Amino acid sequence: VQLQACGGGLVQAGGSLRLSCAVSDTGRWYSMAWFRQASGKEREFIAGTNWNGGSTSYADSVEGRFTISRETIYRPNNTVYLQMNSLQPEDTAVYYCAASRNVLTAGLRVTDYDYWGQGTEVTVSS
Repeated sequence: VQLQACGGGLVQAGGSLRLSCAVSDTGRWYSMAWFRQASGKEREFIAGTNWNGGSTSYADSVEGRFTISRETIYRPNNTVYLQMNSLQPEDTAVYYCAASRNVLTAGLRVTDYDYWGQGTEVTVSS
């Protein structure tokens, strides 16, 4: 299973970016999540959604600024998005999408996920 994330880039503080992640396996559903890893820091959970988008969760640091969503019209489709608004320099990191075979709940830990994308870099200038 391969995950392809894209949409990162350089943006000024207060700006917006939209990340997307496509999953090669179209034979089943996955719970999906976004993590990020800043230089010198551990990878941290940002946002997650269960298989149909009915349950989502966010880290406190991005709650109200970031929104995770996913395609649900065509089955199965695990394409997931992360809309990031009001970006701040502390949001600078490499962003990773992840997929879990546990479709009911999007876990908060790195170890909850089975497959990872290659990462897309987000840089927010002050």
